[in-house]
Amino acid sequence: MPASLSSAYGMTLDDWIEWMAEHDQSKFRAKQVVQWLFLKRVTSFDEMTNLSQSLREELKKEFTIGLLPSVRLTGSQDTTRKFLFRLSDDRLIETVKIPANANFDGDRSGRITLCVSSQVGCAYDCKFCASGLAGFTRNLTAGEIVGQVMTAEHETGDSIRNIVFMGMGEPLANLTQLTKALTILNADWGMNLGARHMTVSTSGLAPQIEKLAKIPMQIRLAISLHGATDEVREQIMPVNKKYPIQRLFQALDVWMAHKKQMVTFEYILIEGVNDSLEQAAILAKRAKSLHAKVNLIPYNTVEGLPWKRPDIPQQDAFLKVLSKANITATIRREKGHDIDAACGQLRLQEEGDWLAVPTSPEK
Repeated sequence: MPASLSSAYGMTLDDWIEWMAEHDQSKFRAKQVVQWLFLKRVTSFDEMTNLSQSLREELKKEFTIGLLPSVRLTGSQDTTRKFLFRLSDDRLIETVKIPANANFDGDRSGRITLCVSSQVGCAYDCKFCASGLAGFTRNLTAGEIVGQVMTAEHETGDSIRNIVFMGMGEPLANLTQLTKALTILNADWGMNLGARHMTVSTSGLAPQIEKLAKIPMQIRLAISLHGATDEVREQIMPVNKKYPIQRLFQALDVWMAHKKQMVTFEYILIEGVNDSLEQAAILAKRAKSLHAKVNLIPYNTVEGLPWKRPDIPQQDAFLKVLSKANITATIRREKGHDIDAACGQLRLQEEGDWLAVPTSPEK
């Protein structure tokens, strides 16, 4: 889509009302536009037949229907699907559709989960993660964030009712656009996704957690903890030097004061780094202090990184320590590992990194 045009998916109803007023149009026209976009799912302004021709022409001058061009769709044996989307400036991002039996809260009700990116690349350099290997390029706009969801539904024909912001980037480093996207995704005039079915994952940006806590929306929060002590966490999470565990937990106290949802600790198990039973015992105490649940994730191989996952007996022993402490904990066996779509495997793509001929596996 032309870089000079804004995505219509990035506009709230209030934005549309303001735009219509500036163009001598009624508030009612704004409601019609969002109905065409999110309820009727049109792909061009010409399809908005209850708007005047002149108004449609004005819309085409400033906006584009923000479906993202799909460069490649890769299919996993477990039915995970990874999209490679092209943005208006030719940057590439990855988005993952995860099978219904593998969502991120232990819920097996049949909802498909979409793992959404919030940035092109990442600046936080978590040592186990592919997203930051090539550094940070830019934040995504709200339209590009919502566009991932709209395009995934358009391309697959599936209804996506569960979203996790666990793709490329640190969502809370893009808080303004993230918040706007959450509003559009949640609103009854927008995609009408329940707030409890949207999870924001962060590496631990404490001040932004406190700001997000005060947004009146009961979204879920996942913390990429990956170490139960500062000494261990700093080996793999550079953000811990700026916001050590004590500061992070202060922010989580603020979160708990404003939200009804349990916090989830994401904990990637890395052999010889954070998988000791001592770390498990400390993690149990930390989880109990917030009544948090724990998702254990055996490390997913990333080309160019030296880490290994512990063997299954060690994984099970770590889980047993948490279970004995009455912590709600699961081991998330990876989905999409064979197509580099599992946790920590999404990476910044450049031209030439992908095959010239796109693949389109059957749904």
